[in-house]
Amino acid sequence: MQKIKSLMARQGLKSPQESVVDMSPVESFRSPSKEELRELREQPTDPQAEQEIIDSIEEVYFSSDSFDMVQYELEKLPPDLDLLELEEYRDKLKRQQAAVSKKVADLILEKQPSYVKELERVTSLQTNLQLAAVICTNARRQLRSAKEGFTEASLGLLANQRRRQLLTGLLKSLRTIKTLQRTDVRLSEMLEEEDYPGAIQLCLECQKAASTFKHYNCISELNSKLQDTLEQIEEQLDVALSKTCKHFDVSHYTKVQLAYKLLGKTQTAMDQLHMHFTQAIHNTVFQVVLGYVELCAGNADTKFQKMQYKDLCTHITTDSYIPCLTDLCKALWEVMLSYYLTMQWHDEHYKEEETTPGADDSSADGSDESTVGRSYVKKKLEHGLSRIWQDVQLKVKAYLLGTDVSNFKYDDFIVVLDVISRLMQVGEEFCGSKSEVLQESIKRQSVNYFKNYHRTRLEELRMFLENETWELCPVKSNFSIAQLHEFRFMGQCRSPSVSPSRQPESTEPVELCLFEQFLQGGNPFEMQIDNKEEETEDVLASNGYESDELEKNVYQDYDSDSDVPEELKQDYVDEQTGDAPVKSVSRETLRSRKRSDYNLNRANAPILTNTTLNVIRLVGKYMQMMNILKPIAFDVIHCVSQLFDYYLYAVYTFFGRNDMYESSGLGLISSRLRTTLSRMQESLIDMEAGGENAGPHASPEERKEKVPSPHLSQLVILTSSDTLYGLAERVVATESLVFLAEQFEFLQPHLDTTMPSAKKPFLQQFYSQTVSTASELRKPIYWIVAAKAIDYEQMLLLMAGVKWDIKEIMSQHNVYVDVLLKEFEKFNQRLGDVSKIVRIPLPVSNVLWEHCIRLANRTLVEGYANVKKCSNEGRALMQLDFQQFLMKLEKLTDLRPIPDKEFVETYIKAYYLTENDMEQFIKNHREYSMKQLTNLVNVCLGSHINKKARQKLLAAIDDIDRPKR
Repeated sequence: MQKIKSLMARQGLKSPQESVVDMSPVESFRSPSKEELRELREQPTDPQAEQEIIDSIEEVYFSSDSFDMVQYELEKLPPDLDLLELEEYRDKLKRQQAAVSKKVADLILEKQPSYVKELERVTSLQTNLQLAAVICTNARRQLRSAKEGFTEASLGLLANQRRRQLLTGLLKSLRTIKTLQRTDVRLSEMLEEEDYPGAIQLCLECQKAASTFKHYNCISELNSKLQDTLEQIEEQLDVALSKTCKHFDVSHYTKVQLAYKLLGKTQTAMDQLHMHFTQAIHNTVFQVVLGYVELCAGNADTKFQKMQYKDLCTHITTDSYIPCLTDLCKALWEVMLSYYLTMQWHDEHYKEEETTPGADDSSADGSDESTVGRSYVKKKLEHGLSRIWQDVQLKVKAYLLGTDVSNFKYDDFIVVLDVISRLMQVGEEFCGSKSEVLQESIKRQSVNYFKNYHRTRLEELRMFLENETWELCPVKSNFSIAQLHEFRFMGQCRSPSVSPSRQPESTEPVELCLFEQFLQGGNPFEMQIDNKEEETEDVLASNGYESDELEKNVYQDYDSDSDVPEELKQDYVDEQTGDAPVKSVSRETLRSRKRSDYNLNRANAPILTNTTLNVIRLVGKYMQMMNILKPIAFDVIHCVSQLFDYYLYAVYTFFGRNDMYESSGLGLISSRLRTTLSRMQESLIDMEAGGENAGPHASPEERKEKVPSPHLSQLVILTSSDTLYGLAERVVATESLVFLAEQFEFLQPHLDTTMPSAKKPFLQQFYSQTVSTASELRKPIYWIVAAKAIDYEQMLLLMAGVKWDIKEIMSQHNVYVDVLLKEFEKFNQRLGDVSKIVRIPLPVSNVLWEHCIRLANRTLVEGYANVKKCSNEGRALMQLDFQQFLMKLEKLTDLRPIPDKEFVETYIKAYYLTENDMEQFIKNHREYSMKQLTNLVNVCLGSHINKKARQKLLAAIDDIDRPKR
């Protein structure tokens, strides 16, 4: 195979493709010669046969231009060559070649006109190209002449001029750069002058100029330096902003805000401002407390500076507590005032912007952005009010709770309460806060202090009561508790309609806001809190008597309804109903009262003792504390009630306790009074300390809240008949209690306004069940005097010697009536003697006379019940004796009607009742004893009631008595 190829190579044979590739473009399109065309035309012209021959050509010949057909045909040769087969195969290939050639020749002939036309165009293009080459050559020669004659000569001048202009601009830029480099000095001067807006404006202009010349290397460094300077200005601006937190200055703050506005950081400034206020509060209180702690410590030890504020507060001494608290509040006031002025500045500034719109409003976008900024600042400032006040409360709370104030003097503690009260008023005006944190902390301290204080006062009250001789304390007739220093605050307190959290701080009719009052200077905590310099009005009379003129006026004016002393109007109580009389009092009644009142020459001055005055003053102090600090109002009122309870219990224990009340049958102690006394004994009196183990042992905590029962002073003698068994002391004690109750009634409206609504039922119950029972003690206390002042036993003995089964009607009463009346006259005389020592008010004399008359009438009934035999004439004699007694008695007393008059008359008349009426009488009249009813039935036997009826009536009496047993 290789030999054949080499042979072909030597003969110069080429494959059809190679022949085609080697031809030039012109040559490849050469038209066949005439001979070739002729030869091709001589070939068979059967199209179908030609097409079959072409189709018989192997597909691989049409595959690609790189196909090597010679190589392909040689590779197809078999190993053993056969000449005949080769010749046949060669003829086949020739036929195929001829068919293809003929086909190509036909196509060439078909496209020959187009070919000739295209050849002409190529010739024309060649001619044009040659012409263009000549034109370019001429142009280059002319350009070279222009360059030499025009550009290098004339345009060179223009280039020099342009260079000159560039250098001039460069010189200007260099001068600007030199100015920029010198701005550091000016910026420093402006910062020292605190002209922050001017410094920022200059810095921003420099930055703008620097950005213009940023292509210079030196300017890039200057730009970074200006940025550092701007940051330094911001830091100094932040420091300047922090200074406004303690001492607000309008011009200074205006500069700072304008500077932040130039920086476009108004909102950031607000955030920073609130942070500075928080920090200012902390730093201020810490420095104030630290100063006092180091001052009291007396050494230069720096350990206090490293302490936490809360721990530092525990080192404040008692002596420096109030000055430090005052300075603390003053410092905090300065901070809050600065915040208040800051808000005021922004309000005024925004109002000016709204009324005089500036350049910022020229565009809608700028206006919207400004509105959003103002809205943010306003909300931030409003929100900051409560945050700052909360910080203030927490700082003051830590200070308040850091010291145990339970052992403070009362006046010192009142100062503390007043300072905190003023601070809470500041808080309410600052942000409308009720100061729950402060209220809770001062409440804790107040309750702690007040329990300790109240315990001590109760012990003092016990000591006063045990040393009290119950002598009259002479006071002026116009005495009023409002004259006492302790109650001066009641004239200063605000209207009850004012919010309870507002404290009474000023007596001005129209009170300005504290921030408005001290806007120009001063401090609300610099005001004098304690009014000790005010002299208390002298309420004591010089010798217990008023002037002669006043004494005369009392007698002259006594018949006038309009000038009747209020005491008589209020003190008179119907002893049977327990109700006060109607307001319209007749002239006769007033005249009768004049005769009944045993000591008008005292001008009806209040009856009270030194102990009563001390209790009233103590109540005033308690109310001061309650008025200043509303949260402990209930605790204070509870303790006030205990003062009254203990006083009432002491008066009852000293003068009214007696085991014979129940046996008297007079109902001297009402169920309400009995319940009240029982409650006092259980809740207030320490029975174990008094040696009276009436109940189970109480726990130490419960005993701590109680007070031992008081003991009557040995100087007070209640057993002497000459003094009517201590009537003067009893009157002073009882009426001072009634006077104290009247003062409590006077204070009720004020207590009611300060009492929390949830606790008001306690106050109402205290008044309805305790204060109102004070006058009820008159009955049991004066009953003891009435029971011993008249010898009722002697009267019974005299009545036992009278013969009642007489046969004829008597016209002369018995002797026992005269003896009894003499006892009453003697009693009346003794009352007059006692009245020279102490005035005996009308209600007291009424109670005494009522008790004596009731006891006398019951003694009469008891004497009549002891009669074994009695006739109708004897019953008539009983009526005669009783009528004589009543007639004479009415001349001795103005008491109308005579008490228990019906009690005697009904018993006497019951003698005449029939059997059926007697049975009904026994059922209806249970006020009589078993003995009295039984005697009534037995004495009637034989006269008009038979034995069988007697048994029936006695059985009815026994049935009535059985439930009692």
